[in-house]
Amino acid sequence: MMSIRRLLINNHPNCSSFLQQIRNISAISSSHPIFSPPVNPSSSPKIPNFPFSHPFNDFRRSFAKGRKSKDDDNAGTAQVVEDIGPVVKSTAVSLMEAAVDALSRELTKLRTGRASTGMLDHIIVETHGVKMKLNQVAIVTIVDPKTLAITPYDPDTIKELEKAIVSSPLGLNPKSDGQRLVAAIPPLTKEHIQAINKVVAKSSEDVKQSIRRARQKALDTIKKAGYPKDSAKRLEKEIDEMTKKYVKSAEDMCKAKEKEISSA
Repeated sequence: MMSIRRLLINNHPNCSSFLQQIRNISAISSSHPIFSPPVNPSSSPKIPNFPFSHPFNDFRRSFAKGRKSKDDDNAGTAQVVEDIGPVVKSTAVSLMEAAVDALSRELTKLRTGRASTGMLDHIIVETHGVKMKLNQVAIVTIVDPKTLAITPYDPDTIKELEKAIVSSPLGLNPKSDGQRLVAAIPPLTKEHIQAINKVVAKSSEDVKQSIRRARQKALDTIKKAGYPKDSAKRLEKEIDEMTKKYVKSAEDMCKAKEKEISSA
């Protein structure tokens, strides 16, 4: 080892200073804590456990705070309300029209002293063990303002047709003339007219209640949708106008029926 050192010193004049630097580094390293031999944990003083803060963690926390505040701002903004106006109006119209159509069918069933093809539609005929509406088993035609003709699709069912018409509350007594039945419409008595007018009045009130229920359903839907105040008022006004229109239509139908009954 000494021969190598002499060889380095003789061949390299600066090698002596280089070796001196190595000795200095060795002396420093032996006294520095990081190069010191491991110390028994039980004998070393306990170092306080301070919270460690890393710049990246601080950045993540600050970014999360900023994102939360942004969400809070979005939560405070006004929500966009779906425009359900067309659906609400179309639904209300369907319900109101259905109520008026049902009223029309009920009024057609009433006998007014004049022949009407629809006045027998509600009669149920039992044939071959099956119950069906009269207009499904026969054709009804008007012979004159006071006479109806009922022609069955199956001539063998003519007796069942006759029995069903006689047992109905219309007070008709049809007669067979071969392949069909002929029913004369008797004139209405005063008592009968009064009874029919009561039925018309009740039918009118029932259909108006159905129309108002459709209106209330539409208003409830608007309220639940959270519409802006001005838009809600405008839509409610349109629903009210529709309601008045269909109520008037029902009232006009009933007045026309009462007039028809009275003139008979």
